[in-house]
Amino acid sequence: MRYRITHTTDYEYTGLVGHSYNEARLIPRECRHQQLISAHLEITPKETDFRLREDFFGNKIAYFAITEPHSTFTVTAISEVEVFGNDRQLDLSRSTSWEEVKDILKRDKHTEVLDARQYTLDSPYIITSPDLAAYAQPSFAPGRPLFEAVHDLMQRIHNDFTFDPKFTTLSTPVNTVLEHRRGVCQDFAHLAIGCVRSYGLAARYVSGYIETLPPPGQEKLVGSDASHAWFSVYLPNVGWMDFDPTNNQIPGDQHIVVAWGRGYGDVTPLKGVVFGGLDHELKVSVDVARLGP
Repeated sequence: MRYRITHTTDYEYTGLVGHSYNEARLIPRECRHQQLISAHLEITPKETDFRLREDFFGNKIAYFAITEPHSTFTVTAISEVEVFGNDRQLDLSRSTSWEEVKDILKRDKHTEVLDARQYTLDSPYIITSPDLAAYAQPSFAPGRPLFEAVHDLMQRIHNDFTFDPKFTTLSTPVNTVLEHRRGVCQDFAHLAIGCVRSYGLAARYVSGYIETLPPPGQEKLVGSDASHAWFSVYLPNVGWMDFDPTNNQIPGDQHIVVAWGRGYGDVTPLKGVVFGGLDHELKVSVDVARLGP
């Protein structure tokens, strides 16, 4: 499936900003099931410096500076991608048990496994705990295939938790989400990763977009889509497998990957240092348009 993604971020400041230095992770990745066709950023006021690079995780980062005084600031990322979907439909009952995968992650020295091992560790937004392990325990029965265990965990999170965009902020701890059973896609991804890591397994955070379709008979509203988040788990000899607990599904050709890392802090869409400006109001608009099969 081919898509055009338009992601616009608007800042309006109560005071004048003298200059700012920014990083944007808004350009989709090239990966096994996704091809990046084109991408560019439109920045107002005009940037005075612009550079592209890859971070430690291979995500595309655009660095830019704005030295012209301004009270409004807009970044629009326009990308076209082709998504091929999930070509690895596994027999859940035949995948490697989670205990075997845990052992492989501890002892195997192959490059791919060593890279995956970093995702077994705590990270700034995700601290493992006995409470997370206890919540995950019904999914991780002894000898259960890893894929089946994580699939069950995804379904339980979807059924047990309420989507509530007013309950959490970026700084809400995972254990608070677990206690109150409320949050948004970012929280559910962090929660699932914490559960998986509590069992010594490798899980990473994925940011991107998902195509949303309007109710039958209604037109889709431009800009009504949003950034999305889900998680991946490493399965030896298979690779990384994605799970979306918010929608209770294995991501296919409607999920578009932008970046991945240990948690949200590694994939923040836009961040920077601003000199001046006082308070600000933020508005984000995302449109995912299907261009064809």
